[in-house]
Amino acid sequence: MNYKVVGYAILLSVGFTACSKKLNVSRVFADAEKQTKVMLAEIPKAKLARLSVSTTAATPGSAGTDLVSPRTLDSIGRLRLVTSRDWTSGFFPGVLWFLNEGTGKNEWKTQAQSFTANIEKEKTNGTTHDMGFKVYSSFGNGYRLTNDQHYKDVIIQSAKTLATRFNPAVGTLRSWDHSRDKWGFPVIIDNMLNLELLFAATRLTGDSSFHKIAVSHANTAMKNHFRDDYSSFHVVDYDTITGKPIHKQTHQGYSHSSAWSRGQAWALYGYTMCYRFTKDLAYLKQAEGIAKFILSHPNLPKDLVPYWDFNAPNIPNESRDASAAALNASALYELSLYSNNGRYFKQTADKILASLTKSYRSPIGENKGWILLHSTGSKPSNSEVDVPINYADYYYIEALLRNKKLREGKQLF
Repeated sequence: MNYKVVGYAILLSVGFTACSKKLNVSRVFADAEKQTKVMLAEIPKAKLARLSVSTTAATPGSAGTDLVSPRTLDSIGRLRLVTSRDWTSGFFPGVLWFLNEGTGKNEWKTQAQSFTANIEKEKTNGTTHDMGFKVYSSFGNGYRLTNDQHYKDVIIQSAKTLATRFNPAVGTLRSWDHSRDKWGFPVIIDNMLNLELLFAATRLTGDSSFHKIAVSHANTAMKNHFRDDYSSFHVVDYDTITGKPIHKQTHQGYSHSSAWSRGQAWALYGYTMCYRFTKDLAYLKQAEGIAKFILSHPNLPKDLVPYWDFNAPNIPNESRDASAAALNASALYELSLYSNNGRYFKQTADKILASLTKSYRSPIGENKGWILLHSTGSKPSNSEVDVPINYADYYYIEALLRNKKLREGKQLF
């Protein structure tokens, strides 16, 4: 797109040196390998502990005995695992696939295959919209790297299951089934990332119905989720008869009128990805607008790692969200391929990645093997505040891979 980058481009020269150019991706990957080996040693211990959800700062998704993936640390530093039903269960298998991709070592492929297999039962779980997070992060990366026909079959079945949540009157997939006393048909901005599974299913099968659902969802969200400045509401509740929005509000942000940081990052990543699959210029414009909102916001810190909400009341004494920063970096690398402002977006992604690498990583051997620290899950619920979280590691390692490929002149997709 041709709008001029005004104001927010000044960030290129503020608060940073050329440190992003000095990022040694191979060394960072080696550190990530060391941490992940620590994690692999800690997982069996956590399973044996069978931590109860009644303990302090219980982790969402950790109820039950069939615990398959690490999600976070609790308030006293214990590793918390989740069942395959948890929306985050696919991210750790995805990290393992990324390590295999980045290093070429078969040991990571073997581990990835093992942890990915634990997610397969979710392919017929129609009670959740998080099929993309769970299945595409695990089986999607696995299929991309191995061309395993079984992985392809799981992806297709998962897309069929996800498609059952589409409501033609509303034009979107339903997000949550819980809290029916609050919402009739809630759609959250996070759901944009689950559309990748549907787009992929059309490419794998030739069945355009998946693509059409994804486009309908993206278009409806673009119409109803965003304010004039390209900031996004978290939740939009719809009337299933008229298809019109009833309420626009937050669930994990500071207020209904605020800009929850990870929500903005989901939106940036989602519309950039939608442009990849459709080449619809409306999605490119949307992604560029969201990027401008994020990067020009006066409350964005100089290190480009946002506070958990851009309008949190006690800035600068608010927790950061490294997961939002990792998402932004990965999305900006992709956006740099499509935008006329690509050079700026790539340089900004480099700076975010350098900042995360320098100041937000765990020391080697500590924090049960997590890679990034200082993410915020849900501040209003006092859940997972200023802790490591699996999706932060996932998008950080993905951003590292994208950085590496672009440096080497390789295709991202």
